Amino acid sequence: MSEYLHINVNILNAGVFGGSWRFPGTDPLASYGIDHYTSIAKKAEEATLDAVFLADGPALDPSVEHRPGNNLEPTTVLARIAARTERIGLIATLSSSYNDPVELARRLGDLDHLSGGRFGWNVVTTAGPVAARNFGRDAEPDHALRYRRAAEFVERVVASWAERTEFRSPQGRPVVVQAGGSSDGKRLAARVGEVIFSAEQDLGTARAFRTELREGARAFGRDPDDIVILPGLSTVVGSTEAEAARRRELLDELLPAAYARNRLAGQLGISLDGLADDERIPADLLPEPDDAGGSQTFYRVVKDIIDRERPTLRQLLKKLSGGGGHRIVVGTPEQIADDIERWFRAGAADGFNVMPDVLPSGFDDFADHVIPELRRRGLFRTEYDGRTLREHLGLGVPEVPVGVWDRGPLEAAR
Repeated sequence: MSEYLHINVNILNAGVFGGSWRFPGTDPLASYGIDHYTSIAKKAEEATLDAVFLADGPALDPSVEHRPGNNLEPTTVLARIAARTERIGLIATLSSSYNDPVELARRLGDLDHLSGGRFGWNVVTTAGPVAARNFGRDAEPDHALRYRRAAEFVERVVASWAERTEFRSPQGRPVVVQAGGSSDGKRLAARVGEVIFSAEQDLGTARAFRTELREGARAFGRDPDDIVILPGLSTVVGSTEAEAARRRELLDELLPAAYARNRLAGQLGISLDGLADDERIPADLLPEPDDAGGSQTFYRVVKDIIDRERPTLRQLLKKLSGGGGHRIVVGTPEQIADDIERWFRAGAADGFNVMPDVLPSGFDDFADHVIPELRRRGLFRTEYDGRTLREHLGLGVPEVPVGVWDRGPLEAAR
């Protein structure tokens, strides 16, 4: 395990909470302009974070009816950020289901070269029918098929980077990032992932996940220390515990009910029409995670909460706060640092992909108060030691993966 934590910030439009765009003092339309992203990235660089991270999906999300969405293509935004910063890493989410590997390899490879070796690629298989319809399909491809395509897609992209003779990157090639919660996803992550995002809710499960991924990497002939596990962490910071609790309560009140219900229904793959707020989710309607469609990672997280806590619909919506299933920590900078330190020292995480409640104010609070507290404890760097994303993460350049899955025609999984 690294001596220091690795921390990214997820610039998720107005913030991870579903009602963040309604928070007092927040510009609900800021995420439609480039300055929103560049100013947060500059703040992240001042705080010596490893990287900024942009989520994305190749479709117009219908939830835009209830909150601002991610509406700017990530490599375009990160190219502008690269021009306005010098050290911060830049991680873009790009689909393996709805992109061409040759074009993607060139685009990211060129950006990595031009940025001085600061790019990373978050590989996603793009679940959900909305994106499928955007590309002329009646339904999303089967889960296993999506991951077979992803495996071959990654091979082709990485091989293309390795074959470059011009415009090579100072870091060798972009960092491969992956979120592996399903069985297929964990296998892909263990084989090719260098940074692994996760969504565990409790320390024991997170530690078991990290151990499983490290052992999986070892089985593929990799050094387990060559992967970095970063659970998602949603933060609500207050100068006092009471202030933080009031901020969380206000965010819950601002959450659009229709948005929260629709998002949960999409995650579970069932209709919530007719279910009262004080009723429990019918557990018998929920299949086992490996049999679920869509995003199995977040389905697993939400189903675990339902099975363990048996919440009413109202209780579950409040617990998730429209944020999708990542763990939420509410408290003072010291309390949040306590939580981060506990997970890090217990071997449950190498760091975190931080998703502030509200942007930019929630990230300002994290950077101005939580980061200094982590530094005071000797857990986080005070300055950058290198200039590339790999150097920030302590990663070398791995061998080109071969035979991730049984090879087959890439087009068959489209």
